[in-house]
Amino acid sequence: MARIEIAPVADFPEGSGLRVEVGEHRVAVFKVGESIYALGDRCSHAEASLAEGETFDDEVECPRHGAAFSLATGKALTLPATEAVATYDVEVDDGTVYLKIEEES
Repeated sequence: MARIEIAPVADFPEGSGLRVEVGEHRVAVFKVGESIYALGDRCSHAEASLAEGETFDDEVECPRHGAAFSLATGKALTLPATEAVATYDVEVDDGTVYLKIEEES
């Protein structure tokens, strides 16, 4: 598993997503309170960017059709989405956000 430096915590706006690309992975990273979450950036229903969605507590809403996903688990919480999106492990070390991601073979 690779540990990829993303950005300083200060670069993440509260409650908004930041899209990052790591190899083949397009990831939406969110800062909500003291927590940092990372999800696959494509809505499982309509492939819209979740990084462009609004957050509400521990959920993100797809900007296209309003499907909500858990920031912690990636689970689809409301229709029209029925499938979860990928989640990624995140670490904060000395004020910097790192994404832990499977290395491509």
